[in-house]
Amino acid sequence: MRFFADLHVHGPFSRGTSKALSIPKLEQYARIKGIGVMGTGDFTHPTWLEQLKASLSGEGVLRTESGFPFILSTELSSIFTDKGRTRKIHHVILAPSFDAVDGIRDALLKLGRLDYDGRPIFKLSCPEVIDLVMGVDKQCEVIPAHIWTPWFALFGSNSGYDSLKDAYEDTLKHIHAYETGLSSDPPMNWRVSQLDKLTTLSFSDLHSFWPWRIGREATIFDCDLTYDAMLSAIRNNTVAGTIEVDPSYGKYHLDGHRACDVCFEPSETREHNGKCPKCGRPLTIGVLNRVEELADREEGYHLPNAKPFHTLMPLSELISHVFGMGIATRATWKEYDSLVRGSSEYAVLMELPREELEKRTHVRIADEIIKSREHAIKVKPGYDGVYGEPEIQPMQKKLGDWS
Repeated sequence: MRFFADLHVHGPFSRGTSKALSIPKLEQYARIKGIGVMGTGDFTHPTWLEQLKASLSGEGVLRTESGFPFILSTELSSIFTDKGRTRKIHHVILAPSFDAVDGIRDALLKLGRLDYDGRPIFKLSCPEVIDLVMGVDKQCEVIPAHIWTPWFALFGSNSGYDSLKDAYEDTLKHIHAYETGLSSDPPMNWRVSQLDKLTTLSFSDLHSFWPWRIGREATIFDCDLTYDAMLSAIRNNTVAGTIEVDPSYGKYHLDGHRACDVCFEPSETREHNGKCPKCGRPLTIGVLNRVEELADREEGYHLPNAKPFHTLMPLSELISHVFGMGIATRATWKEYDSLVRGSSEYAVLMELPREELEKRTHVRIADEIIKSREHAIKVKPGYDGVYGEPEIQPMQKKLGDWS
């Protein structure tokens, strides 16, 4: 059975998230996107957990009343000191049951509060996170999240490590996979040989329920839709592939200083000694620079037997740029709805023939969908918290054409 999974999401009680998030909304928009199983996100938060227990039943893969599948998941933020430096690292945690969730929560409550944020912060080192979670249930899985993000990641330029072994020490045997994050893609990670034995995963890290966030990155499984089968695929590197955005789309791909509108390639950063030429402050060192720093292979290296991946721009982004209008406008969503009706966004982006696309939408939008499939849309790179922008020429239109 082949399906798409988005297991790194957030509920309404995490900072910077939509308060309209709910299990019914996640289900509604996951179905529109074409996602086959969602993570719940934020199972450590007491109020969200109450809602999860009221909305989902079963073990392993839980189901809503209408039968849509979810897996219990959360993200944990660790801020601690190790080897003379402050480390800030995020992990995605998957759990097989509410009993396991309760056990993890009980262990964390001995160390601090869980009610202030859906993504709680604890002074736990990477090995301590592993020991705590595995001490509750060895069918749980701990996944380093968005591993290259500068501020809160395993290899982050500001608070991470240079090696997996330094970070996890003797608990490294329990790390089976990593999440690429929006600002990197598989070819970037292939350049770092210490990642070779780990499974490449991609998820959205969504903070709102809109379809352009859900599944913007996802992992493709080809197995039974059960917790044990999915866990086996993660642990044995038998996932079928990933859905990625162009890494330039991510908001930390290049180096830069947002306040001064400065964005640099790694070579330019070196020329300026890592400082903003306008204000003299340190630049935020982005993912590409950090990959080059840790890479032991040349750009263009292809990992043998690597899983396939698909680079796609979210459909609503394509439509809004062709129209020259915002994503949240009525015109954008009217066109989006007409395209995905009776299908799904993934099917539109990956499968529908051009002839069918042109029956459903304007030829220019069909053009951009085909370009997206062929990875032919250039993206102005993101940096220092600024998302990248697809370089799509807006259609010429008359006032009122898209009302």
